[in-house]
Order: sequence, then structure tokens, then C-alpha cells
Amino acid sequence: MELRHLATFTAVAEEGSFTRAAERLRVVQSAVSAAVRNLERELGVPLFERTTHRVELTDAGRLLLPEARRTLAAAEGAREVVDQLRGGLRGTVRLGMMQSQRASSVSVARLLATFRAEHPGVDVELRVGASGEHAADLRSGRLDLAYLALPAGSAAGLTLVPLEAEPMPLVCPPEHPLADRSEVELVDLADEAFVDTPLDWGNRIATDRAFAAAEVRRTVRYEVGDLGSVLDFVQYRLAVAIMPAGRIGAESDLRRIPIRNHAPIFRTSIAASAERRLGAPARALLATAQRQGGAPL
Repeated sequence: MELRHLATFTAVAEEGSFTRAAERLRVVQSAVSAAVRNLERELGVPLFERTTHRVELTDAGRLLLPEARRTLAAAEGAREVVDQLRGGLRGTVRLGMMQSQRASSVSVARLLATFRAEHPGVDVELRVGASGEHAADLRSGRLDLAYLALPAGSAAGLTLVPLEAEPMPLVCPPEHPLADRSEVELVDLADEAFVDTPLDWGNRIATDRAFAAAEVRRTVRYEVGDLGSVLDFVQYRLAVAIMPAGRIGAESDLRRIPIRNHAPIFRTSIAASAERRLGAPARALLATAQRQGGAPL
């Protein structure tokens, strides 16, 4: 039984697709299919049920998957020992970055610059996406580490290392009826039209959970794919928003009004799967990220 066959089988199982597994492994799809067929022939059982729309593990495949992961992890551990004897870490770390992270005090660019100086033999593959998307990719094994803005209650199966916490105020135009208030309650916002980001973004998850905890319903009239557009919609008086104040430029005339009780908190963490052992390169990157941290919690 060859390690590359087990690695290919694991990639197909985690991706749920021969095509995506080929992209992940950077090989042609026919090579992925051939490796899985060879492994099935060697074991004498089918590992996947294939249809035109999906690929699912058979009972035998589900039994094999955790053993395959343990075998691959042991092989990776052996390679790490040899790499250290050769004088340094080598390998690849797959890191998820949030779409709105550029304005955060948690700087991915600073992290990667520091890490490259410390470990030049390690490549970091960066993927940009929403918090919910990254959480799913960590659970499936498509990412090793990811920056997330998720409450602990939305991070099942993950280990979160908190880096930064930022209360999110109400953002509204200066002539809005609430603009001169020193603070507001969520119940004061029940009749407002909101602009917000998609459901799997961390700031949206935190805001939705806060309104649910306060037992207040709200209307999200507009849903947009970046925080800059959220600000545009507020600037043009189309809606109000709740978002991290640090994403609002100092030159903006928009009002930032603190929320009393059930205030949504934008919590930035770096996360890993709680079910998988991190390889040495990923552990080193995590250690660098923890050293750099973010704003005080």
C-alpha cells in the first residue's frame, strides 16, 4: 500500500470530488482516479460510491479514512524529523485569510514576512474567504490554519486561539434620528433597514446571534460582499449597519454609536481543526501568529 495512494484517497474523501482532489494535489484527474482504483484493487473493496453528481464514501471507505489520516500523519512526522536534521523546516501550510482582514490590527502580511525570515523552507498557500467557509475547510482538511471571526458557539470541531476582540457599534448617517444618541439598545433598531454581509461572514454571525439573544428581529434589506460596500450603502442613506469601527476611515462623517447590552463583538482568532494533528510547519506558523497577536483582548 503506497502512501501516495492513501494521500489521494484522503483528498478525494475530504473534497468530495475527484476534480477538486486533483486540483488540491496538483495532478491530472486521471491520476487521481487511477490511484483510487489501485487502492480499491489492493484492498478488494470499493471505497467510494460514484454518481454523476457526487462522490460518497462506502462503509469500507469510512473505516479506512481515519486510519489513512493517522498513517499519513506518522509519515509526515518522520519527514519532519529528517528535515530538522537537515537544518530547517520544509513543507507547505495552507492558511485562510478573511476578506475584511486588511483593516484589522492582525496583519497577515506581517505574519508571513516574519515567518518567511524564520523558516524560508516553508511555503504558505493563502486562501481568502469568509469565516464560515474557512471553518468548513478546516474541518474537512482543505486548510491547516485560518483566521476566523466566529463566536465559540459557531466553531464546533475547531480549536480557536483568540487574538483580538472589537465591539461593533451602530453605523448611521449624521442626520439619522439616532445619530446624536450616546448609546442604543438593539430593540431601538427593530424598525431599521440594515445592510450587512453574507450569512457566513464572522461579523454577520456575531450580529445575528446578538439580535437573537436580545429577542429582537431585524430587517437586512441589502446583502453585500465586502465591508467597503456596506459603508457605501450607509453613506448613501440606504440603510444602517453594525460593523467593526476600525474598518471606518477617520475622515468619514458617519456616526458610530455604542450598543448597550448584547453588543455584537467581532472576535478574531486563528483556528485549527480539533480532530487533526498539525504538522511541524503549521505548528511553527501558529506559534508565530500567537507571538504577534493583535489588539489587547
